[in-house]
Amino acid sequence: MREVYKIADNIISSLGFSTEENYRSIVSGAVGIKETKLFSPPEGVKYLSLTDRSKLAAITSTYTDPARYTLTEQMIISSIHDATAQTDIDLTSSDTLIVISTVKGNIDLIREKDSTGFSGDRVHLWRSAEEIRKHFGNPNRVVLISSACISGTLALVYAQRVLQGKRFNNVVVTGADMISQFVVSGFECLKALDNGGPCRPFDYRRSGLSLGEGAATLVLSVNKQSKRGIAIVSGASTNDANHISGPSRTGEGLYKAIERTISDASTPELSFINSHGTATIFNDEMESIAFSRSGMSHIPVNSFKGYLGHTLGAAGIIETALCCKSLENNILIPSIGYEKQGTSEELNIITVAQHKELSSCLKTSSGFGGTNATLLLKKYSDER
Repeated sequence: MREVYKIADNIISSLGFSTEENYRSIVSGAVGIKETKLFSPPEGVKYLSLTDRSKLAAITSTYTDPARYTLTEQMIISSIHDATAQTDIDLTSSDTLIVISTVKGNIDLIREKDSTGFSGDRVHLWRSAEEIRKHFGNPNRVVLISSACISGTLALVYAQRVLQGKRFNNVVVTGADMISQFVVSGFECLKALDNGGPCRPFDYRRSGLSLGEGAATLVLSVNKQSKRGIAIVSGASTNDANHISGPSRTGEGLYKAIERTISDASTPELSFINSHGTATIFNDEMESIAFSRSGMSHIPVNSFKGYLGHTLGAAGIIETALCCKSLENNILIPSIGYEKQGTSEELNIITVAQHKELSSCLKTSSGFGGTNATLLLKKYSDER
C-alpha cells in the first residue's frame, strides 16, 4: 500500500492563526482559555477559548467577502488557504479531495437565522460544505465527517485509507467548530463544564472540560514534499456500544482501537501519547484504563485541552498538527493543569517540557456515543 505523508498544516485558535504561532504559544505556556461573558444568563460567565473574530474576518477578506460566509466557514476557508499555500497541490484538480470534520457546523443559525441573511438550509452540513467546495473550485463532492468528538481524528483515519487506494493523490482534511449558546448550554446541562477555570486533564482536582473554538487543516499526500517529515502510518476506529454519553468503564473500545492501530504498523516503542484528555471524570479514567490495558502506562502522555479547550470537530486535527510539531522539534509538551494523579491507573503525565529524540506518537480521541479513534504518526528521513 502507498505511504501517506503530512505535507502542510494550519491551526486557527485563540492562540494564533498559524500552526507555528500556536505551537510557540503553547511551548511558552500560554493558555487561550479565558474568563468571558459571551452569552447572557443563564450561561453567564464561562471559561472559554475564543478566536479573535475580527482578525479572522480580516484574514478571510484577503480571499473573499467575509459577509458571504458564516464564522465556521470563514475559519475553514482561511485555514485551507494558509495550509495549501505551503504546497504546490491544485485544489481545482480531480486528484485532490476535501474532507471536512465538524460536530455542529453552522448551529448558531438555528437561533439567529432571521438576522444573519443566510438561507435556512445553510445550517445543514452538506449545504455549508458545498459553499466551501465552490469557493475553492474543487470538482469532487466534499466528504463530511461528523462523529462527535472523534470527528477530526476519524477524518484523518479516513483520509489515510483513501490515499492508500489509487483514486486520489492528495487529501485536504479540515476541521472546525465555533462556540455557540447551543453548544455551551448543552454541555452545561450535562454538568460537564469546569466553571472554576481552565480544565485540568487527568488531575485529581478536575471537574469538567473547557470549550474552545477553532479550525485546523492537514494536507496529506502520497508524494513527499521534503526528505524529512511526518508519515501517517495507521489508524483505527471503534465503538464501545456502552452509553450515549458515557464511555466504557473498562476502556474496551479505545483499547481495541489502540491494538488495531499498533498491530497494523511496524514501529519502535512510542515516544509519547497525545490523549483526548478532556478533564471530565469519566473520560480521563477510561483513557487511563485503556492505556494500562495496552501496556502503555510508562509512555509519556499529554493533553492539549488545558491550552485550547475542547474544540470539538477541530480537536483531533489541531492536536495532530501540534503532535507533528512536537515530533519535528523533539520536544515533549507538558499537560498543563496537571499536579497530582486523579485516575485509578497511574500514567506518565508530562509535567515539564523535555527535549529528547522523538520518533513516533499515538493520537487518541474518544467521544459521545462510545466512539473512539486512534492515529499513529512517525517521523521519516531519506537523508543518509
